[in-house]
Amino acid sequence: MIIVAQRVIASSVTVDGEIVGSINKGLNLLLGVHKDDDRSSADFLAAKCADLRIFPDESGKMNLSLKDINGEALVISQFTLLGNCSKGRRPNFTDAAPAEKGRELYEYFIAKLKEHVAKVETGIFGADMKVEILNDGPVTIIINS
Repeated sequence: MIIVAQRVIASSVTVDGEIVGSINKGLNLLLGVHKDDDRSSADFLAAKCADLRIFPDESGKMNLSLKDINGEALVISQFTLLGNCSKGRRPNFTDAAPAEKGRELYEYFIAKLKEHVAKVETGIFGADMKVEILNDGPVTIIINS
């Protein structure tokens, strides 16, 4: 699994003109599932996202986690994170999990993250989504399982 974690002031995802998920201060998490991933990958990443110290403390140092600030999370499935661009001009997505496995691990990751974070919103798996991100910092971290 790969996650692009973005520290945000606010973020939302819209499908067919309707907001389906939105958060205030917290993390926008773009999640890609690799064909070889399993539930242990999701377990690791859910805990890592909740505990990653990338929010500022009272002195401005990145020392607080999503849990510490009682932050929110918006999880959006994004298989394109597994795109391999090493050859040619079009990405190859053979490393991405098939849709059924991707959906299962996406939903499992969300369930595990909810064990750590009070508010977790989501996009819609497989939908054409429009994402608004008010990045804070900006702080963007790539996390692999």
